[in-house]
Amino acid sequence: MDSSDDQGIEGVEALSPVTKNTRGKIVGSRERLRIVNMYKSIIKDNPSMSMRQMRVIIAKALGVGESTVHRTVSDYKETKTVISPKRKRVRNQITETFDDFDRNAVRRHVHSIWFRREIPTVDKIHKAVSDDKDLPTVSRTSMFKLLKELKFRYVKRGRNSALTEKTELILWRRRYLRSIRNYREEGRHVYYLDETWVNAGDCPNYEWQDTTITSHRDAFLKGMSTGSVNQSGKGKRLIVLHIGSKMVLLTMDYCKNSRDYHDEMNGQTFYEWMENILPRLKDNCVIVMDNASYHSVKLDKAPTASTKKADIIHWLENKGEVVDRTMIIRELLDIVKKIKPQHDKFVIDEIANAQNKTILRLPPYHCELNPIELAWSSIKNHVKMNNTTFKLPDVKKLLIEGIERVDADMWKNFIRHTITEENRFWEIDDIMDEVFEAERQNVTLTITGDTSSDSESDTD
Repeated sequence: MDSSDDQGIEGVEALSPVTKNTRGKIVGSRERLRIVNMYKSIIKDNPSMSMRQMRVIIAKALGVGESTVHRTVSDYKETKTVISPKRKRVRNQITETFDDFDRNAVRRHVHSIWFRREIPTVDKIHKAVSDDKDLPTVSRTSMFKLLKELKFRYVKRGRNSALTEKTELILWRRRYLRSIRNYREEGRHVYYLDETWVNAGDCPNYEWQDTTITSHRDAFLKGMSTGSVNQSGKGKRLIVLHIGSKMVLLTMDYCKNSRDYHDEMNGQTFYEWMENILPRLKDNCVIVMDNASYHSVKLDKAPTASTKKADIIHWLENKGEVVDRTMIIRELLDIVKKIKPQHDKFVIDEIANAQNKTILRLPPYHCELNPIELAWSSIKNHVKMNNTTFKLPDVKKLLIEGIERVDADMWKNFIRHTITEENRFWEIDDIMDEVFEAERQNVTLTITGDTSSDSESDTD
């Protein structure tokens, strides 16, 4: 050990606390210095003592946990310094653990229970997700939170508690399914639009490793390698917008504070891309896209409760409304609410309509109804499996190669799969109605039967 390190650490007086450190409380730098000092003192006097014995002695003497002692000593051996603890524990949110594909898988598990003509409960869903080896492990409480994020709600129907989707989500989905069916029957050409990203550091998450290689020196002496080189970070990213066979790549720096590429996209960027792409599409076509914020920039945003009263009046008068100046803000907003649907227009929809093209928006949390998601899976997998340099220009080449691999036959299969998903959703809504109707009739009959029985006994 370095002598300068020894002097710096042993200069701190090692005093034992009166009471044991509270479980979960952060052990500060001074306490860690005491742990290291005591460890060095014991190892000096008893060099043959095992780490387990020392860990017990130090933990009892200083009132800290054995695991804290072990981590502190291990860190010191590796770095030759005492590392200050992180003051804030970072916990992965459920939104980070489950990506879009995982969320869709959870939704399919819920619907599979409906297909069995059973009432889906949290316990049934949690078991189905836990048994799925392709999904992250999640607690029952976190599963409940995730289901709420997916717009499921917990309702009481008769004698059974069930998880159902919110009414507005079901209505949106039914409107979408009716519309896409009608457009296909009319023979209109349907385009699917979506965005994704690829990081320069993307690589396979799993690989086969030789566990007999213990170090770089060991690998050198045996004439072997230590495995693939680990990328230190995600690096820069490419944001990709794709519709049919048209593609544009946007190079952006990776933002560590951003959890999603949606944070790096904006309405202006998407508007400029759409202006360029619309003239290349077939006349009278339909463009399917999700409801991302930059897809849905309002042409004329309606006033809200935070809008100044004068601005609300000005907005209403511009729409031809006669406003009584004695009205309070709540009365004005009530008028806004009534006429808002007539003026609720999106910028992208208007420029598409001007070129005789129709925008159709997917219901939230239903990206499995967009076949381009399947294409992204194939493309990004090609990049991960072949990315060896972690350089953005090479990743861009791999990305283009991956897109070219999606040929006409693959795209037809993706469309066929999407139509199957559409039919499945249509059927599941009918099944939900059937199950709840049967449950309601069953409860009604039970109540009627009990009532008639009581009346007969009273007559007797």
